[in-house]
Amino acid sequence: MPTPIVSGGATRGGQSLDSLLDSGDVNETAFNVFIGHNLGHRVFTMSIPFRKFKEISAVANDREAGPLAQRPLNEEHAKKLAVYMVKGLISAAKMRRIAANHPVPEIFDELIQVLGKQPYFSLQPLVCNIRNVPPGGSGEGGIRGDRNEDKKTGETASFKVFLSERHTLWVVDGQHRRHAADMAMTFLETVRKEGKYPGKGAVLFPEKGKPVSEAEMLVWNEAYEAARQFATLTVEVHLGLDIEQERQLFHDLNRLGKKVDASLAFQFDGSNPITLFIKDKLSGELGIALTDHEPKDWSQDTGAILLKDAVAINAIAFLNKGNVSGATPAVIEPREQVVIDLWSRINEIPDFGSHQAKEKTVAAQPVVLKAMAKIAYDLNFSNRRPENSDELFQQFLERLPSVDFSHENPIWNYYGLTQGKRLGAGLDGLADYLPEEVPGVNRDIGSMQGDFMRFGAKHNDIFPILGDMLRWATGLPSRRASAD
Repeated sequence: MPTPIVSGGATRGGQSLDSLLDSGDVNETAFNVFIGHNLGHRVFTMSIPFRKFKEISAVANDREAGPLAQRPLNEEHAKKLAVYMVKGLISAAKMRRIAANHPVPEIFDELIQVLGKQPYFSLQPLVCNIRNVPPGGSGEGGIRGDRNEDKKTGETASFKVFLSERHTLWVVDGQHRRHAADMAMTFLETVRKEGKYPGKGAVLFPEKGKPVSEAEMLVWNEAYEAARQFATLTVEVHLGLDIEQERQLFHDLNRLGKKVDASLAFQFDGSNPITLFIKDKLSGELGIALTDHEPKDWSQDTGAILLKDAVAINAIAFLNKGNVSGATPAVIEPREQVVIDLWSRINEIPDFGSHQAKEKTVAAQPVVLKAMAKIAYDLNFSNRRPENSDELFQQFLERLPSVDFSHENPIWNYYGLTQGKRLGAGLDGLADYLPEEVPGVNRDIGSMQGDFMRFGAKHNDIFPILGDMLRWATGLPSRRASAD
């Protein structure tokens, strides 16, 4: 059993975690903690001011050049977390005003909107280890502490422990959160000091180099104060782990959890502007059905689009990317009408969204929709779009519903046809749109299986070719010709 907090005959107050040490170190700082026993091992749970955490922590990477207990830092991932934290600090400053019954200027919500609004902000607890103490933190060389009592009942409310300079919190799980918190503080300090948004370094705001207005500076000052006084990070502190235990703890925290299904994650996400666009505009305004469950049998297809497929399709339309990571309202909102226009025409394709849609039209297969999204991006947002791109996009929208998206259309099985059959099907001009057929290069985009054309699973290889086919079918110029 775990060693009791209070040793036999000990008096309350001024005790170590077991016999609560009588002497401490210089430069001690008191922290209120709750003490628990995580699967029998004593741990502290403590809240630390956002700004202070970096000062008292370090990353558990190198124990005297010994084995690593951490993975390499991913700077891009940390930056995304830092943007999230900046939004959270603005929200914290706003809540502080509300708690004090002070008015909240609209600029608070405006800045959150620029960074990406969402209904709630929170960070999961970080996990740390204090190395140079006995296991459990008690005994000789342990951590000094006092008991906080409830004055009415005399019961233990919490503990006050005293951490000195030698009690570094070595981060076992959360190094990206730690680095992101430092980036967020650097951003706030730079904005307050220079009066403009960083153009390099801690670039966490889309308007690089822009002067900060007086109203905006009010928000950043209060967000900075929230980081110093009001907003906290929750930390679970393990005591006296050796390197093998640290590495095992890191493994267990990062490998034993089950990854959330992508469709469920997108369904719950209220922060990314593309997922918000899908829920509010596509589903809410256009009435396009979404689902988080994909039937394996096409005969059971309801016509709804799998949410994770809708996210991937719109990521291409808005950003020409395979995911929505990094999407900001400043980029997405001005492009929304174009993508709405695209989906409005897709909705007019015969049998799209109907019961058993995949059996009735190839347009119900996500890879075909990705091809349409790619054309929309190329004609509207690409830096290489042609001069008459607006006219070409309108032509594409007008002709899209009249394209033959039936499974029987030989265009989809182009690579499965002989040259004679291609000519007989009227596809002789299509070759000028498609990638050159090189001997030995696989152009397998799918095949006829029974009565249905089923495209392959390698969407990134397939949808550009399908886009070329759609360009030909709607009378757009070949992208190969424009590249030449």
